Amino acid sequence: MSIIKLVIVDDHQIVRDGIKAMFLTDKTVKVIDEAGDYDSLMQVLAKQKPDILILDISLPGKSGVEITRELKEKDKEIKILMLSANTDEENIIAAVQAGANGFLPKDTSKEEFLEAVAVVNNNEEYFGAKLSKIIFNSYTSYVKSKKDNDKTQINLSERETATLKLLADGYSSKEIGEKLFISPRTVETHKANILTKLNLRNNADLIKYAIKQGIVKL
Repeated sequence: MSIIKLVIVDDHQIVRDGIKAMFLTDKTVKVIDEAGDYDSLMQVLAKQKPDILILDISLPGKSGVEITRELKEKDKEIKILMLSANTDEENIIAAVQAGANGFLPKDTSKEEFLEAVAVVNNNEEYFGAKLSKIIFNSYTSYVKSKKDNDKTQINLSERETATLKLLADGYSSKEIGEKLFISPRTVETHKANILTKLNLRNNADLIKYAIKQGIVKL
């Protein structure tokens, strides 16, 4: 198994040290360099090619969102995982629109951090549970509004809509199954059907779809 190489960009040394310490004993991830701002990051990228860039939003000079947009315009293949204490929804959406491959709050657990790194390294996108809940809630309201107004047909069954609402409330497949008196496997089937009807693959696609369609109202 190849080691996933990271470069950390944060203007606080203590944060960079904390992330490096997190991965000291992990054999799958290695922090190969670090930077505190845009200029130092450019110097790093001139000599290092990380698998994933761990990027804070709030930086002196250019923000993480601006840096993401600039780097993605130069190289669409670069992988960027935003890690920020600022989980304001507007910043999250701005990061997604700029092309970030994932977003995590700084209070995330080591386990979720490792999961996010693995997912992004596998050319997929990862967004923390908080963001997924925001999007699910917004999409559930959108579905209900469209059905109530009968302006646009949203072809979700009542059980699929109920599943979507419980997902928005943060329940697991097992918990949803218990509430709807169905098996976790049936819940997964409903989730798959929801994504299929929207022509999406996963929760990350749903997040991007909701943002692009203006479904998210913040």
